[in-house]
This record gives sequence, C-alpha cells and structure tokens, in this order.
Amino acid sequence: MRFMSRALAGLLLGAALVTGVPAPAAAAAPQALRWTECGDSMECAKLTVPIDWKRPYGPKTQVDLARMPARDPARKLGSLVVNTGGGGTIQPVRAMPGVVSELTTWYDVVLIDPRGMGDKGSPTLVECEEQPPGLAGLILAPDEAGWRAHAKAIAAYDASCRKAMGAAYAGLTSWQVAHDIEALRAALGEPRLRYFGNSYGTVYGQAYLELFPAKVGRMVLDGAPDHTRPSLERWLLDYARTEERQLERFRDWCKAGCALGDDDAIAVFDELRDRAPLPAGERTVGEQEFLLGVMSGLTPPLWPRLAAALRKAADGDASDLLTLRPEKPPADEPGYPHGVMLCHDFMPDVPGYREFQAIESRLRAAAPRIGWVHGRYQLARCVGMSKGPAYPPHPLRAKGVPPVLISIGDTDDNTPHLAAEHLAAQVPGARVVRHGDGHAAYLMQSASGLGKTCLRRYVHDYLTAGALPPDGARCPGDLVARIPRG
Repeated sequence: MRFMSRALAGLLLGAALVTGVPAPAAAAAPQALRWTECGDSMECAKLTVPIDWKRPYGPKTQVDLARMPARDPARKLGSLVVNTGGGGTIQPVRAMPGVVSELTTWYDVVLIDPRGMGDKGSPTLVECEEQPPGLAGLILAPDEAGWRAHAKAIAAYDASCRKAMGAAYAGLTSWQVAHDIEALRAALGEPRLRYFGNSYGTVYGQAYLELFPAKVGRMVLDGAPDHTRPSLERWLLDYARTEERQLERFRDWCKAGCALGDDDAIAVFDELRDRAPLPAGERTVGEQEFLLGVMSGLTPPLWPRLAAALRKAADGDASDLLTLRPEKPPADEPGYPHGVMLCHDFMPDVPGYREFQAIESRLRAAAPRIGWVHGRYQLARCVGMSKGPAYPPHPLRAKGVPPVLISIGDTDDNTPHLAAEHLAAQVPGARVVRHGDGHAAYLMQSASGLGKTCLRRYVHDYLTAGALPPDGARCPGDLVARIPRG
C-alpha cells in the first residue's frame, strides 16, 4: 500500500493465523462530553476510555474528538462519526476541511482520532523518539542482511513507541478503537451509530460491525483494507494482482495521450527493466530502484509524472524515476504509534526471511512484472516488530447488521479492489458502488470541489435517507478524468 498524501495518509496491512475472535467487552456508562471551541470552526472534547476494554475499571487513557457543528442545528439529522484513516483525523481535516465539510449540511460531524494520535499540541498525541524506516527498505536491500537491518530499525521504532506510551501501548488494536467508537456513540446519545470510515477508518468499522451489530445505523466504508484474510499470502496476492492490473490501466490511460506518445507503456516498462541498470546522470538506476519508482508512480495522480519519467528513461536518463518514491518525513520529526497498531492488527506474526522467499516466488508467478514487489513493500511495515496486543485478521462475523455502503475504486491500488470485494462479500446485505477513481475517492472528490458527482450523490442519499444504490451500481472516474496528460 502506498500513501496518497501526508495529510490523509493511508493504511495497511498483512495477515496472520487467528485462533479466536475477542468478544465485545461490557458496556460502560455513557459519559458527558465537554465541548469547547478549538479553532477552525471546530469544538473539541476528550473521551476517557479504559486502556483495555476487557478491564473496564482498570487504567484509563484518552482519545481526541472534534465536532464540526451542523449548519442548521434545527434541521440536523443527528451526529455522524468520521475517521479518515492514515493515523490522525483531526489534524488532516483542519488542513483540508473540504473533505467532509459538506456533510455538515445534515449532521454534526464528529471526528475521532485513534489511540496514540491526536490534535496538534494535545497530550493524547504520542511522539515516538524513533521514526519507522522507509517502506522501500526491503525492496532496495533485498538480501538477508538488508532484511535484518530493516528489522532492527523497526524494532527501535517499536521500542520507542512502547516507551512513549507506557501502559497505554497495550491498547493499540482496532478491537479497542471499535469499543472507543461505541463509547462515543453512547456519549452522543445516538441510538445507532452513523459512521463514515475511510481507509484505515474502515478497519475500525469492520470491528464495530462484528462487535456491536445491534448498534449499527448507517455505515459507509470507502477505500477499505481487508481485515478478513487469515492468510498473509492470500492477502498479499490481492495486492500483487491488483498492482499488475494497475500497470495495464496506466497503459490504457496513456493510449489516449501521454508523454510516451505512440509507445506502449508496458512495452517500455519491459524494455527498461530488462536493460537495468539504467543511466541516470552521474549514477545508475538498478532494477530494484526502477521497480520501486514505477510502483510508486502507479497511483493515478502520479500517472503524468510516471509517463514523463519513463519517456526520459527510454531516452537515456532514468533519474526522474527516483523522484517518484514517497517522501520521507524530516529527520527531526518524531514517529507516531499508528504504525504499531497496524502491525498489531494485520501482522502480529511476520514470516522470517527464508519463509518469505517461498511466498515471494509464488507472488512473482502470479504478478511477474510489478505486482510481486508489494510483498516486500507491505512486510516492510512490521518486520522486527515485537509481540504485543493483537487483533489478527479473521473472517468477518457480522450478523443482523443493516445494509452497509461500500465504495470500491477500480484504480485503487492502495487498498486493492480485489481485497475490498472479498470484504464486501462477507457483510450481510452490503451494497457496493464501484467507481473509476482511486483511493479515498469520496474525500478527494469532496476536497476537489467536483460538485454532485455520481459517487458523492450515492453516499449522501444513503447517509441522509438510507437510500441504497441499485445492484451493480457504477460511477465514472471523475478524478481520473481530470488528470492532465501533458
């Protein structure tokens, strides 16, 4: 998985064997929330929750909330809880309020941050002394020595977060966050939860569906990672096959006009990969760097840059491929614990180097051009992580829930559509709307001021009136259509 932006960074993932699914903890008495103005037309509050909901009277921690009040309080429909994924929610929405501001036409929009994250300057925001290493580490250093070095860096990051959080480290799972959301629902006085989850926010939604099915009202899951695959290899295979298809989608987009002209994008890719190392000014670009650059450029907003970089590489200078990699945060910026939660949720048990070699060979067979690289990209999140609290992937058991709306993007290789389809098939009565855009399509369409797009209309009709799209509903790629081809 890749990050769409630092303001709304995505997600994810891995999988592990599960021996049992934790039951929901006993409900706590609703607490009163103290809302105070906190800038950017928001009101803020803190929700006090147990570190471990299995011990509701044990040590406590707090999570940050922010409320964007409904534009017309007299006509509002209630509260809509929102988590935008990618770690924090409140700070990114402060930076890009347009991603959810239209929802205040009907609702008080209540933003909730997961444990360890929080608003700027808030004591709930945990800063780890060490940053996690870049996700390119296992790709650029593919041998066993590189694996060990990367694992050592992850272990240092994990240890620094454990030290910074203290006892609260034990609460870093989505099972706990789903209970936090249930406590928020009760505190808001809502008989049923209305929820919009994007990206990692859908993992909390998946947990809530299973733990509190009788309390589900309306729920939208957009850009959903699949927390229902117990097999790591099967989960990685969804990524690999989706990314292989993404290269084909990029080729098809390029046929209508891009920097490659009349050249077939996949033919150019094949030729450059076979010729690596490629000249790049005073240095060269090796095969691993080439694959990383192309994979990073396959997210739709970067397609023009990828086409130009491939054109330049074919003409003898591959240096622009190096600029497509995700930017690392500044060296003086702290790490944050959301990456630890991701590992606790998705990869509490990571295969060793030699075990992964066998998995990787099968990924290569299934997705030989570019998709297989995702195996290393995903495992780079958690190799070296210590054992901790775990909420491993498992088949979803959500009985008696009302219809849930799930949005799936054809060009989403961040949370791949194959994985989202597998998830949707396990939610009773779920209604899917497919669209031609990529990750976080609803939020990005809203922030881009696209007006009443097909996808946004379906989401709003469902959230305001419970109206479901028809079976087989499909929307165009409104964002993809605006990607410049120059």
